[in-house]
Amino acid sequence: MPKSNLKFFFAGILSFAIWGFFSIPLRNLKEFPSEEILYYRIFTSLVFIWITIFIFRRKYLKSDIAYLSSITSKERKIVFLQLATSTVLLTSNWYTYIYAVNNVSLQSAAFAYMVCPLITAFGGFILLKEELSRLKLLSLAIALFSIILLATGSLIEVAWSVIIATLYAFYLIIQRKMKNLDKLNVLATQIGLAVLLMMPLYIGNHESFPTNLWFWGNITVVAVIFTIIPLFMSLYALIGIPSSTLGIIIYVNPLIAFAVAIFYFNEHIDSHKLLAYLLLLVSVIVFNWSIIKDIFTFNRKNI
Repeated sequence: MPKSNLKFFFAGILSFAIWGFFSIPLRNLKEFPSEEILYYRIFTSLVFIWITIFIFRRKYLKSDIAYLSSITSKERKIVFLQLATSTVLLTSNWYTYIYAVNNVSLQSAAFAYMVCPLITAFGGFILLKEELSRLKLLSLAIALFSIILLATGSLIEVAWSVIIATLYAFYLIIQRKMKNLDKLNVLATQIGLAVLLMMPLYIGNHESFPTNLWFWGNITVVAVIFTIIPLFMSLYALIGIPSSTLGIIIYVNPLIAFAVAIFYFNEHIDSHKLLAYLLLLVSVIVFNWSIIKDIFTFNRKNI
């Protein structure tokens, strides 16, 4: 990977490292329904992201509006279809993840982001014609073996994991195809569409407006630190690295999430799961070996 692209690689790493700690604020909200957490996560994210754009990034917004005005109506329809489809995938991913963390298990939610890289990498290979070297195929084989080891437990947990993973994998693949729009504007539009999607459900199902400061403190953390910042960084990363590479970087998420589950929430882990996680770490290193070599080469040259 060219050294100029390392910033995109680090953006991807940091985005999924942040998400690895997502279970902490979600568990703080465990007493609230998953739907309510999702509604206010989306609504709060919408407010913060558009305030940011109007204050700091108006020129990018104007540039995107000019771009959309310059393309054909057919191309605009394709962009809207991509935005709408990715919004449905993202919103569904958010809901299923929140539900899994608070109603199934932390490990089932983390396991989803072990399955996701395989789907993303193969999806990028088949749909986007992204190349996979023999070394990368070997890393996927190691990851698949790790997943098989972990899948010997609850079938329900595995099913939830596959659903969450598939939704996010195809979201990433669609984002890779959207190259001509500012990533923060894309995210803001997706969150705006998510609000429109959720509003009928919110009006029809919500009971009362929450006034609990603990709730709003955690929702703000979820919206800013665990939604806007890492999502923007992951979309930014897709500018310079393939979706297959970002898909494998996702493994940073479950590795941290499992560590949080074990050391922070005291969930039990047996020896075969520990072996599976170590294999997963090996898979990440093998898949990104060329990037890791670039990093060490760059550091040696600057010592």
